[in-house]
Amino acid sequence: MRIGLLADLHANREATEACVDALRDAGCARLVFLGDLVGYGADPAWVVDFVRGEVGSGAVAVLGNHDAGAVGGVGGGTMHAQTEAAIAWTSRQLDDDQRAFLAALPLRVREDDRLYVHANAWAPEGWAYVGTALAAARSLAATDARLTFCGHVHEPALYHAQQASAHHFAPTPGVPIPVSGTRRWLAIPGSCGQPRDHNPAAACAWFDVDTASLAFLRVPYDHERAAAKIRAAGLPAAFADRLLAGT
Repeated sequence: MRIGLLADLHANREATEACVDALRDAGCARLVFLGDLVGYGADPAWVVDFVRGEVGSGAVAVLGNHDAGAVGGVGGGTMHAQTEAAIAWTSRQLDDDQRAFLAALPLRVREDDRLYVHANAWAPEGWAYVGTALAAARSLAATDARLTFCGHVHEPALYHAQQASAHHFAPTPGVPIPVSGTRRWLAIPGSCGQPRDHNPAAACAWFDVDTASLAFLRVPYDHERAAAKIRAAGLPAAFADRLLAGT
């Protein structure tokens, strides 16, 4: 069975649809959403409804900091004014049922030898980033799961544990990687809805439970349309510019 992994959708309908189509074409029978369904983008209600429908059919979703912020929770204390304005706008676009769905999302989900979490395993409610090998080692040390899948960092990354340290591995899109049982791994599929590695293509990944292999994908989509919708909604133009540049 293959599991599709999507993180940081950020209310980007076009990117979400493209990634889901690519993952289903790759044979994914289930989807896992690693948080930040909303924020930045122009289609929060559509994305929440889509994910809620998938969860009703067996998908997994965890809470992200933007999701928490949109329902009045603690979304992180370092957000700048434009981000806070987008969260406030997002909250106004959601109805009571959509907000209730976000509010009920768990911070982490454990499934067999896999942990799904948005930010990190050591304190997921604090929203600290796994942006270095040191942070990856700290996250891996906080769980006995063999595989940790997280988002929050908008760039694809893969780390494996070796004794008390962790080592970074740069994945090549589309090339399956064996994630053997002799090591422990932390994988960040990258952002579906707002990539920040200077590549505007949406990011996602799949994990094959039977073969213990992992593949990172980059999926072209109509990012110009998504950017135009951000501007039309009156959201900060910087969020649209980032989609065009992948930053």
